[in-house]
Amino acid sequence: MQKAAFTLKQVCLLLLILFGTVACNEDTVEPQGGGAIRGTVLDAATNAPISTASITTNPATSAVITDQEGNFSITDVNAGDYTVTVQKIGYKTKSVSVAVKNLKNSTISIVLEESTGGGLAPGKAANPSPESGTTAQPVNLVLKWKAPKANSSDTLTYDVYLYESGNTEKKLIAAGIADTSTVAKGLKYSTTYFWQVVVKDQSGRTANGDVWSFTTLAIPNARYLFARITDGEYNIYRSDGTEANIFQLTHGASREWWPLLNPKRDIIAYSSNASVEPQIYTMNMDGTDQKKITSVPVAGYHNQGIGFVWAPDGGQLIYPHYEKLYRIERDGSGLVVLATAPADRHFRMLDWTDRGNKILAQTIGTNINHSEIYIMDSNGANMTLLVEDMPGRVESPVFSIDGRSILYTRDAAGFENTEGRQLDARIYRKNIDGSGLVDLSVLKPAGTNDLYPRYSPTGDKIIFVNTPNDGLGPFDIYVMDAADGKNRTKLFSNATMPDWK
Repeated sequence: MQKAAFTLKQVCLLLLILFGTVACNEDTVEPQGGGAIRGTVLDAATNAPISTASITTNPATSAVITDQEGNFSITDVNAGDYTVTVQKIGYKTKSVSVAVKNLKNSTISIVLEESTGGGLAPGKAANPSPESGTTAQPVNLVLKWKAPKANSSDTLTYDVYLYESGNTEKKLIAAGIADTSTVAKGLKYSTTYFWQVVVKDQSGRTANGDVWSFTTLAIPNARYLFARITDGEYNIYRSDGTEANIFQLTHGASREWWPLLNPKRDIIAYSSNASVEPQIYTMNMDGTDQKKITSVPVAGYHNQGIGFVWAPDGGQLIYPHYEKLYRIERDGSGLVVLATAPADRHFRMLDWTDRGNKILAQTIGTNINHSEIYIMDSNGANMTLLVEDMPGRVESPVFSIDGRSILYTRDAAGFENTEGRQLDARIYRKNIDGSGLVDLSVLKPAGTNDLYPRYSPTGDKIIFVNTPNDGLGPFDIYVMDAADGKNRTKLFSNATMPDWK
């Protein structure tokens, strides 16, 4: 009985081993490893191999390029499904699907078709206008070129780059345009510029054009300065006295006005609200090197950045800031207070003469029509009333060349309203001792105002602004004889705040 039991146990054990082995064999799966993706890229038209084609996959593996025979190989790829994408300039991009499994090589053949345009990059732009090397070009000019040949079904666009001599940084002045011309604006005077046209076709192929050059014109002896509205904003201009030779110096989106040439004739002061509050800036005669020199703004009653003036030697400026009259060095240093206006008054328009070293100062109240003119020493002492507050506005004081008399404007109609409208503003001359009052606007057209007078450098002419009194007409700059106001002649249209040195 014991022997039989032992035999039965052995039989059972044998059966268990047998069934376990069978069960294990049924769960076993053939090993699934990675593999490699290999292939060849061919030209659809010629069946020739395509070299240096870019091969990428999704999911990402290694990025490779085809060899001289058009072959490529990506090894050690995990098992799975992949999209293989082939790219080559001049050909349409193509993608194919491939499965990788069982440690095998997945081999594919990919045929590429040429892009529209025959697979060649577009030609270069040619025939520049202005011709390369041309001089005396305006600072706002049209750049033109001839388009390269292209298939009728191909569309070309152009990127235009510009950079100035001595500066390797290119400026993109036109991007993706279809026209064969573009405008270069706000260039510097007496400067050589280089420009290049990059041609693109609809397949993204490009052709870099030759680098061409031109040189802008030099500013002539332009001694007139004024402000003019450009695209809704005031900017500053120079001229030699003719409309034919007008040169724009500022091009900002902010308001630039009240230009004053330094007595040394080396820099120009002007005001700008580029930093929100109106500040005094200086720039070179050609508009370069613009820099802010004040931190305390030019402001006050009815004052948005006007009224400052150069010292006679050109080393300093004086300017109004509410009830304070400030002096500052031309480089922005040494800010000091010269004088304080009478109670409830602010300083506004100013002038300074070396004849006796005197300063003229308009002061004004909250009502724009309430103003008067004072004369004082250059250190702010001995402030004395010279032109009293009268019905109508009194403003724009300026010394004669010899310092013995002054010019100013006043609304002879005595009209006053809260907006400060004037009906008959005239230019008057008066000796600094209070005698010799002369009306120089006797030939002024009815219904207009004469404003902002200044003497010519020789003192025999007066430059000024004339404008309709309705506030809707243009501001135009005129000159007339200083002695009697005769020979009124228009110099510039749509211009204001003149200076002439």
